Amino acid sequence: MQSRIIAIDFGLKRCGLAISDENNIIASPLETVESDKLISKLHTLIAPNNIGTIVIGNPKRLNNTDMPISQNIQLLIENLISVFPNVKMELYDERFTSSIAAQTLYFGGASRKQKHSKENLDKISAAIILQSYMTRNGY
Repeated sequence: MQSRIIAIDFGLKRCGLAISDENNIIASPLETVESDKLISKLHTLIAPNNIGTIVIGNPKRLNNTDMPISQNIQLLIENLISVFPNVKMELYDERFTSSIAAQTLYFGGASRKQKHSKENLDKISAAIILQSYMTRNGY
């Protein structure tokens, strides 16, 4: 069995998480966790789910320059590498994922409350990042 992939849509307050299926074909929204609880949540997910790769969304401006949060994401990656040395870390361009997630909720028939839930947007954004990563990398 091949290892699975988790994606993180990182935010300073909370992070959306998504996970691949066993064949790395389908990305599914998992949950949203507070950013300060991210590492402990990953501890509960990595071994039981045979996670081999963590994909972290990397926001860029339209001119391809870094966003202010990029420094925080770099610190997160350094921390993840030290805590999970056997897990591959990948940065992936996440431009437009929040707007695509909002459209997905809108056209998917979500209730008004669901459409305006930042937690829903975060975990759906993570699933979009993961699905795009897997498609681009030939999974």
